[in-house]
Amino acid sequence: MNVRDPNHGAAPLAMLRTVLEGSGTLAPADRLQALVDAGCADLPAPGAGDTAARWRALAEVAAHDLSLVKRYEGHTDALAILRELGAPEGIAGSTAASTWGTWAAEAPGARVAVHPGPDGTPRLRGTKAWCSGARDVSHGLLTAWAPDGAGPLLMAVDMRQPGVGFSGEHWHAVGMAASASVDVLFQDVPAVPVGAAGDYLRRPGFWHGGAGVAACWHGGAEALAHVLHTAIFQAPAAQRTPFRLAALGRVDRALAGSAALLRETAQWIDAHPQQDARLHALRVRQAAEACARCVLDEVGRALGATPLCRDPAFARMAADLPVFIRQSHADRDDAAIGECLADRQEAPWSI
Repeated sequence: MNVRDPNHGAAPLAMLRTVLEGSGTLAPADRLQALVDAGCADLPAPGAGDTAARWRALAEVAAHDLSLVKRYEGHTDALAILRELGAPEGIAGSTAASTWGTWAAEAPGARVAVHPGPDGTPRLRGTKAWCSGARDVSHGLLTAWAPDGAGPLLMAVDMRQPGVGFSGEHWHAVGMAASASVDVLFQDVPAVPVGAAGDYLRRPGFWHGGAGVAACWHGGAEALAHVLHTAIFQAPAAQRTPFRLAALGRVDRALAGSAALLRETAQWIDAHPQQDARLHALRVRQAAEACARCVLDEVGRALGATPLCRDPAFARMAADLPVFIRQSHADRDDAAIGECLADRQEAPWSI
């Protein structure tokens, strides 16, 4: 890992688009490596003054390929976490060309334990579920648990070591299939702790990263909306039916609202980098999910089955997006927003 200044600027979107377009025939793992090698994955740290630029990059990658942005977001999130928690250069043998995954899901029946090895260094034992791109990345950042129950501990691990195994027997996805979210099996694998127990959840950047996922959902919805807009723009005026125009109007309303809230949230995070961003993150995630569901419905109804059957990029995006937005916790996140507001004397809704 090459830990740069948190205020390091994102590669221009033009460069990002060039790399994405030039690597379009490659597998997601190779496309991620191409982005890393081109410097397009070293994004401004959230809360460091240019969070919107970070999220624009996530949305741009998402508009090209949601399985790719799942890996890209995990890599960029890992770099942000390592910086925030003060990890040293070259942690777990990483270099500037390393690719990272970030895996913090705690699935029933799957837990990774930390225990001392014969030489006293920490080792990982157990199964980690929902590890997107784990077969392909060079390094992983994951939550694990100490024998005394303290945790979660955040551990950095070189994924190319003996004792690291993979199981895809539970992965039967159609949407987001190329994200390849396998189970990782650790058998006494050396790893390096990052921060202290509980730091992963306590740090301000936890909710900053959660909010950034909304930019990925927005980017996927934007890609689908562009297909509808192009179909209407290219049609003769006489064929611009009120039905399609109304659908485009509803799509515009949803995307404009989601984009505005993403920009507002990014500004709030930059202005309050150390404050609890839970409410802001949950709000923008729920808004982006609702936007994505609206776009999926409106574009599908307006264009019919043709793009789903004859446009491979559209069909893949339409299959991937409903799966990706289920990373949201649905009604539980709405209830969490209500919980954040319940004890406030005034709700923050004024213009």
